[in-house]
Amino acid sequence: MSLSTQDKPIALITGVSRPTGLGLETARQLGHKGFRVLITARDLSKVEALAKSLKSEGIDVTAASLDVTSDTSVDALCKMVSDTFGKLDVLINNANSVYDAGVKTLSTDFEVVHQALETTLFGAWRMCKAFVPLLRKSSQARIVNLGSGAGTFADGFWGLGHNTQGVPAYGIAKNSIHALTAKLAFELADSGILVNAVCPGFVATYEGTEAMGARPIPDGAKGIVWAATLPPDGPNGGLFRDGEPIGW
Repeated sequence: MSLSTQDKPIALITGVSRPTGLGLETARQLGHKGFRVLITARDLSKVEALAKSLKSEGIDVTAASLDVTSDTSVDALCKMVSDTFGKLDVLINNANSVYDAGVKTLSTDFEVVHQALETTLFGAWRMCKAFVPLLRKSSQARIVNLGSGAGTFADGFWGLGHNTQGVPAYGIAKNSIHALTAKLAFELADSGILVNAVCPGFVATYEGTEAMGARPIPDGAKGIVWAATLPPDGPNGGLFRDGEPIGW
């Protein structure tokens, strides 16, 4: 028997603006698991087009405008979710800004660094501050932050001390989101809210990357969905890829 709209768990995903993005595939997989998905990005027209494609698959989806770098935008969305649903079950901080490949740390443009940190770190932080009160109203709330092996010390290929592509702003921003995950998990440990970071791996979200060895988008999204649907005794405060812990 299918769940009624009011009984469905609600998942909010940030940064859903591309047909080949992880956010859309994550929404698709959660929708097929019975979630009502709220997909968001700055450009509402793009989000609405993606929502239309999900609705054609029978997924219960709502599109909304959101700029995670704006307190006003985040607060407005939070009010809408509160007024419409009264709670939130899953928050997925998927929004990302830059992948500064080919850039050296000492030649980085600080505007790019600010952009990376404002979206990846402060954007996720801002979302958590706003939405944790609604997550507390859920019986099985989860926060999933999109991390990356490029933001770790442990990854021998993509990691901070090894990545030949450079990506200093991207890597440092992702390392920061792992740290935020650990702090939030510790502070929310008694709330029942599980907070984890997920590295989806090298995923074919851009044309030509599959030929470079990137994995299919659905495979990358599965790990995000796994963290969003953990049981109450699931892990908390870790970084995972495909449901397995990785060092950071």
